[in-house]
Amino acid sequence: MPTTSLRIPTPDGVADAFAAFPDDDRPHPAVLMYPDAFGLRPVLEEMARELAGHGYYVLVPNVFYRQGPAPVVDLPAHIGEEIRPKVIAQLMPLAQAHTTDRVLRDADAYLAFLNGRPEVAAGPLAAIGYCMGAVLAMRTATAHPGRVAAVAGFHPGFLVTEEPDSPHRLIPEHLAAEVHLGLAEKDMTPEAIATIDEAFEAAGVGHSTEVYPGTIHGFTMADTDAFDPAAFRRHWDRLIPLLGRTLPRD
Repeated sequence: MPTTSLRIPTPDGVADAFAAFPDDDRPHPAVLMYPDAFGLRPVLEEMARELAGHGYYVLVPNVFYRQGPAPVVDLPAHIGEEIRPKVIAQLMPLAQAHTTDRVLRDADAYLAFLNGRPEVAAGPLAAIGYCMGAVLAMRTATAHPGRVAAVAGFHPGFLVTEEPDSPHRLIPEHLAAEVHLGLAEKDMTPEAIATIDEAFEAAGVGHSTEVYPGTIHGFTMADTDAFDPAAFRRHWDRLIPLLGRTLPRD
């Protein structure tokens, strides 16, 4: 699958990004793929190409573009446990600065960009994300219920919090998408899982919240020690049918 580097205008600047899509001169449904906190890097490009091979235009933005083009911090080829705390310490202030207002302004810009691409088919799209990207995907879906038909989040960040703008609080009245959450064993407490499942039930949307056995946070990322090949395959086994059900194709 071809990939291309992009620059997306936003209210706060220009976001660098890349996209992968089938090379067949036809428009395809869009998938907005939000990365984990480590951001744009080869493993995300490989995942975007894999997904594009199933017939989608996959856009992966640098959500930290306000701090500079990706990578915004130095990343080793493999993010092992010995270096992970140092990298996380550098990224945490960037993640904390990525407020809900910023997320929503960016989401508007990403969807506007997709609307104008000749490679993208008219109709609904999916928002998916990994780690903190799952939160961004959920916020995108609740802000654009008429546009986002599917949400998937894997080893998600904080979807249920005590904050007034916790993502789960918007679900009952604003979510129209079918959802799959693929959790590592310690990603969410049983109480948090019950809370978000209640929110999905109140929204009346199809949903599945599944704990992938034997996993730790980050299990989809092949450039980390958390990577779990079986869980990675399970993530595709859940994601591809979800997209097939919700994003119409010719």
